[in-house]
Amino acid sequence: MLAPKRVKFRKRFKGRTKGMATRGNTVAFGHYGLMALEPGWISNRQIEASRVALTREMKRGGKVWIRLFPDKPITKKPAETRMGHGKGNVEEWQAVVKMGRILYEMEGVTDEIAKKAMSLASHKLPLHTKLVRRSAELGA
Repeated sequence: MLAPKRVKFRKRFKGRTKGMATRGNTVAFGHYGLMALEPGWISNRQIEASRVALTREMKRGGKVWIRLFPDKPITKKPAETRMGHGKGNVEEWQAVVKMGRILYEMEGVTDEIAKKAMSLASHKLPLHTKLVRRSAELGA
């Protein structure tokens, strides 16, 4: 599972996810990308499940880039615990995703395989996504 080696602060506020992504919103490495169409959080387990589905459909051909990293600690209080006594312990790590963010990129496969693989990967994610191609003016 993906998780940071160390963080500056152990626990973090929830925050807000409104607005468009200003960074990581273009296909930079591969020929195809999976773009988020809505904001939200994606857990490290969902990132890994999506990556496995992607590479399995590609039959380990081509190359895949994961363009997001779960660096937000999510805390949970134990069940049947009364209010108070501070914030709960860190239970999982999630990535904050804004609208327009490229989640995965791939190259070295045909159009049909890319479309099918990205579709399978998107079914593992809690957000609506779409397949995007690298634009012609970028030299691809």
